[in-house]
Amino acid sequence: MASSNFQLSDEIVEYLRRVSVREPDILVRLREETQELDSAPMQISPEQSAFLSMLISLLDASRALEVGVFTGYSSLVTALALPDDGHLTACDISEAWTNIAQRYWREAGVAEKIDLKLGPAIATLGSLLGNGAAKSYDFAFIDADKENYVGYYERALELVRPGGLIAIDNVPWSGRVADPSDTESSTEAIRALNEQVAQDSRVNACIVPIGDGLTLARVNG
Repeated sequence: MASSNFQLSDEIVEYLRRVSVREPDILVRLREETQELDSAPMQISPEQSAFLSMLISLLDASRALEVGVFTGYSSLVTALALPDDGHLTACDISEAWTNIAQRYWREAGVAEKIDLKLGPAIATLGSLLGNGAAKSYDFAFIDADKENYVGYYERALELVRPGGLIAIDNVPWSGRVADPSDTESSTEAIRALNEQVAQDSRVNACIVPIGDGLTLARVNG
């Protein structure tokens, strides 16, 4: 059996962040403000943000889609990685959380790149498709309510162009997907997504053990 991944200690995580993550001050401040909230664990890690930024650059992406904004850390990372004429469609349901996001987007000078859509994301994605946006996005990042993950994935597949990339956060769900005694709805929903992606001939996919695990699915032509 090949050697398995291991849980990194806090010391190793801090070391890796120090030598591999170039986090602008505005991202540091947003991350620190978010950490004061009860829902802080919903925020992606700095190493995930660096990884997503690199993926966006490698794709030469100009149009991106985000499902799940929270306080705007990942959307700010995305907008900063996009070119000056880039565009991010950002979906969320919380006005309170996205008010924080918009404050930082404005300060970073990227607010005009971001089209915030408040409302249930399933409906928003359906509306985008109905308005002719199919195959028009280069990159999609999904990090929202887990019960709708399969629905978000299916719509992202219609919205992202061939050769584009869909990234999905929290797919190991802190190890809960491998615990058969965990039948909580979010866990079952992520299991369903993981099984679907594993068998989906429409994509080439892998899971990267960074943060709480990230599925990368490249859309086939």
